[in-house]
Amino acid sequence: QVQLVESGGGLVQPGGSLRLSCAASGIIFNKYSVGWYRQAPGKEREWIGTISSLSTTDYADSLKGRFTISRDNAKSAAYLRMNGLKPEDTAVYYCKIGGTFWGQGTQVTISS
Repeated sequence: QVQLVESGGGLVQPGGSLRLSCAASGIIFNKYSVGWYRQAPGKEREWIGTISSLSTTDYADSLKGRFTISRDNAKSAAYLRMNGLKPEDTAVYYCKIGGTFWGQGTQVTISS
C-alpha cells in the first residue's frame, strides 16, 4: 500500500523559510516523479512544481526562485524548500507521487 506523509508545516512569519518533507513507502520511490501542490482556503489546488525520477525540476512560473524541490532516493523522500514566505503562501501543502498517490497534506500559515 502506497503511503505519502508530508511534514514540516507550521506557523512562520513573513519573510521566513520552511522545508517540507514528503516521505513515501510502499512504492519504488526512485522510479517516480514527485509533485508538490498547495490549496489555499476557498481556492483550487495549485501546482507548485515537480521533480522527476532523474531529479530534473520544473516549477510554476509564479514560484520560481523562491521554492526549490529536491529528493533523496535513499530515504524515499522529497522536499520543498520555501524562502521569502508571504501571507499568500498560506495553504495546505501536498505531495503527489507517480501522478496518482496523494499525501494528507501539511498546513503552512504565514502570519505575523
